[in-house]
Amino acid sequence: MKLPRLLLLATASLLYGSASASPETEFWKWFQKNEAELFDFERNQEKMFDRLETEMQKVDSSLTFEFGPKQGSQREFVISADGIRSAFPSVEKLHATAPPLKKWKFIKFRQRREPLDIDFHGISVKAKAVAVSLERDGAKVGLTVLIPGYTKEKHESFAGIAFLFLDQALGEFDVETRVGFIEVAAPSKKYAQVQSLQSLPATFDGFFKR
Repeated sequence: MKLPRLLLLATASLLYGSASASPETEFWKWFQKNEAELFDFERNQEKMFDRLETEMQKVDSSLTFEFGPKQGSQREFVISADGIRSAFPSVEKLHATAPPLKKWKFIKFRQRREPLDIDFHGISVKAKAVAVSLERDGAKVGLTVLIPGYTKEKHESFAGIAFLFLDQALGEFDVETRVGFIEVAAPSKKYAQVQSLQSLPATFDGFFKR
């Protein structure tokens, strides 16, 4: 006797199991289930961020996030690779599978913004005090970030500060794909033509229009 098609499909599902959902699908299911708490994360920020970090790292252990401020009934949710180039495909895939939700604007990679002062590893640096020297580095642009108070003994900390400033000024994607070498140094007269962090984006973009 020939079994009906639906019965055959049901039998196959029981025998072999249904295909498991992708990590991206599971993440967005969790996001939608917890949408209200995420939108108002300030009410219990530490707990909500811990849960969100756990869920994102099920997709890729390098992924991280940022929230924008509320703008009326909507806010931004940024999916970031935290500057790790190998995690860029994970950012792209997670962003591509995001559901349309009225309260959210989903953004891939940290975007350009007005540079803010940074406190990092006990070092405080004013954004307005930082200058950047630019030069060609093949098809990319090499950058030397000039930070007052820089010392070789604390190079790693100052390098971290430099990357944070560049991420703010140029955005995560451009820093990883269009910037060549990145060096850190103390301000010096040998760097004759430098840009402030505020003027850096326009000068940087100009290199690629020549």
